[in-house]
Amino acid sequence: MPFANIPYKSYCWCLGTTSYRTKNFNQNIERQLSLLSDFWALPDNANAEWNSNSTLQSAYYDFMKAAGFLTGDANNRPKDAREKTSGLKDIGLITEGRRLTEAGNALLSISKSGDFNPDNALKIPKDSFIYMKQLLKTSYDIGGNTVRPFIVLLYLLSKLHFLTFDEFTFLLPLCINKKITDEIMIEIKDIRAGGKEIETVMIDTLMGMDNYQAALDLLVKNRISEDLICTIGFNRKSRSFDKAYFPLYCALYNACINKGSSAIADAYKKTKNVNVGKFWRDYLFDTVSERAIQKSPAKHFKKTVLSEAKTETDFKIAFFKTMHLFKAKATMADYLDLNRRYIKTADVVLFEDNTVKLDIVPKHFFNDNIDALFTVAFEKSGQIYHNCSLEDIHPALKVNEKAIISGINTEFDTHVKTMEAAYSVASDERYKRLQVLIDTKFTDGNLINLLGLFESRSDDEISRLITDNAEIPTIFEYVLGIIWYKASGRQGRILDYMKLSLDADLLPKSHAIGGEADIVYEYGATEHYPEHCLLLEATLANASNQRSMEMEPVSRHLGQHLLRTGNLNSYCVFASNYLNINVVSDFRSRKTTEWFDTQDTSRYVDGMKIIPLQTSELKTIVQNRVPYSELYGVFEKAFRSTDRVPEWYEGSIVNKISNLEEVKV
Repeated sequence: MPFANIPYKSYCWCLGTTSYRTKNFNQNIERQLSLLSDFWALPDNANAEWNSNSTLQSAYYDFMKAAGFLTGDANNRPKDAREKTSGLKDIGLITEGRRLTEAGNALLSISKSGDFNPDNALKIPKDSFIYMKQLLKTSYDIGGNTVRPFIVLLYLLSKLHFLTFDEFTFLLPLCINKKITDEIMIEIKDIRAGGKEIETVMIDTLMGMDNYQAALDLLVKNRISEDLICTIGFNRKSRSFDKAYFPLYCALYNACINKGSSAIADAYKKTKNVNVGKFWRDYLFDTVSERAIQKSPAKHFKKTVLSEAKTETDFKIAFFKTMHLFKAKATMADYLDLNRRYIKTADVVLFEDNTVKLDIVPKHFFNDNIDALFTVAFEKSGQIYHNCSLEDIHPALKVNEKAIISGINTEFDTHVKTMEAAYSVASDERYKRLQVLIDTKFTDGNLINLLGLFESRSDDEISRLITDNAEIPTIFEYVLGIIWYKASGRQGRILDYMKLSLDADLLPKSHAIGGEADIVYEYGATEHYPEHCLLLEATLANASNQRSMEMEPVSRHLGQHLLRTGNLNSYCVFASNYLNINVVSDFRSRKTTEWFDTQDTSRYVDGMKIIPLQTSELKTIVQNRVPYSELYGVFEKAFRSTDRVPEWYEGSIVNKISNLEEVKV
């Protein structure tokens, strides 16, 4: 007779939906808002209802596809359309009916303007400020508990100063009410003192739920069977998905209770049929070699709570807890990516060195108000759709400049008295983090490897190594900036010079500000060169489209810069993985071509200096550690050369750079 169903209950939260995982996260959210805005503007859709309207949902899927937002053909177009937009609904950028909210329209407006520069006391980008406010208001119903995950995160970070990645992944999402949150904060302190393991806290939290207690009681009191194992597995899709646990249980029982040596090897095989089998294998065995386990089963079978069980009841309890621990770990490891993506949109949390912590100014802002803010951590916000002020979210969120200044002075042993001075301290610390980032992630060897990947367009590997929240051309611009910063002796405000959006971890996001060069590097006068700006332009356009894409914008950016600043010593370096000969020729011709102000033709510049570089030469610059002081001389001589274009690049640039070496100071 089948056992009565024991209902599954959610035990953790997840931001967004696992059915919508996307690269270029910020950019795709903004594109989605733009698409929805355009879709609802169509006359046929203006008055239509989204909910329970599969025809309209299919139409939106087709609309996204026609716009190039997605590829392929979904088996269930309405479902795919719902999934692609559900994450935006969760954080209040669109309504349940997929109409843009006031907050969504505010974010879209920023995206269309291209101006992401900070305009708030926390000094985070404009779009990030919208995301942060939305996350502060976002709540979920988890097993009858209302929880605002972002506030819970802020609370733990304020009280504990940081979370390890494991604490962030496996413990933070378990905080679904105040009682559990307070308990887990105490448990984390115990873990750090060496008194407990994360896994113990996880299973203790699960076992505090009545459905887990009921399931364990059912398992202990009944004879083992496949149906019993499937009943106590709580599989959300279907009981049948847990059938593989029954033979695993039997093999482990024979190995641990009956001490059957041959059952050990059998247990290893049975783990391969379980979805989270790797967790089981790592827990049970000290090797991944099946041959070694077959040869000496007992030798490779670890001592665990399962192997130490003395009775069937002990074994059942141990199996139940282990089964659900690994299920929970797999679920929350799966949620990690989404939680991190959504939280990173706010640009107030740093993910580095295996720790999660608040950035400097946000940390002292939230430290000042966290106790009051935490009082609404388990209540639903009525402001989710509005582009409201921080104080409308909670009165305690009024910016207290004195508290921020005091916190920064205490943390860094400084004595600043104004917010501008406090921002300066935070900026200095940001540059210190940049040095660490370069020393670890952007070593010379890593940069040369990356340049090779740009040449071969190994895009997936580039995303894996740097970030998948930026398009590859944006990453190329960013890497070029890092290379030039190193060549310049790490002098200059490169984070200001790069006209890119960077996240809190100082990595690029894919919405660069338009209208200027990718990077505008500022140089003061030295014995090697006059005061000037260097415009760095980067492209990964291929042979067929580079000419049309790059000739006009590069010349325009430099021409406008020269007219605006009046410093005719400024020039441009154009870097690419491939140089089209006609692009080189066009840039070379700018030496003798006038550039006019289209609004006032009496204003013009009499020629421009544009120096092209391929990634092969960038590799040489990195490998030989060529300083900018030497490169400037090469570029100036190349500019004044009278060689024909085909020979000019090879002779005046490539050969000269290859003969340069690091200048020892």
